[in-house]
Amino acid sequence: MVENDENIWKKFLKNHFKMFILFIIAGIIAFFFAVRIFLWFVAEAQLINLVPEILGEWTIGYCITFILYLIFWELILVGIPVVIFIASVYFLWWKKLPDDERQEYKDGNLFSGSKNHRKDAGGMITFLINIFFLIKIYLDDNWNLAFKDWKFDYLVNSYIWALIWVLVVFGIPILIGGSWWISQKMKK
Repeated sequence: MVENDENIWKKFLKNHFKMFILFIIAGIIAFFFAVRIFLWFVAEAQLINLVPEILGEWTIGYCITFILYLIFWELILVGIPVVIFIASVYFLWWKKLPDDERQEYKDGNLFSGSKNHRKDAGGMITFLINIFFLIKIYLDDNWNLAFKDWKFDYLVNSYIWALIWVLVVFGIPILIGGSWWISQKMKK
């Protein structure tokens, strides 16, 4: 029998309150270390001249380099320990629960809740527009041009260009596929 989401959470908290508190503490510690690693890396990146101290001298190249190095250090110093913690909890606690209790939590959507995947598509479209924007900046040979030398209309026109290319690259196949699908439905 599947219980509703509120009742399954009450049952989980009643049976495993200590584990729930452990998850909260682990989340707080992971967040704290992620912020500390970020602040450490900001200082180090300036110290070793990975990026300029003055924001007006930054370029797209500096931004991408900074982000890639930041992701690397966050994964090494925070991501890997979090994955090890999650794997430990999974194998040392979750797998030790009785099968019927685990199945009851899964059936009650304890950790998965309902999710609207249509809302999530907006993030992918924004990501693609930003990728096309970076390609345009690179092709225009402005990759290493400091932001202080950019013109506002160049920034706006570059984003519009990126939007148009996303629409062209993905819109045309969608239009062709949609037309084909409609024609197939009309034939039936």
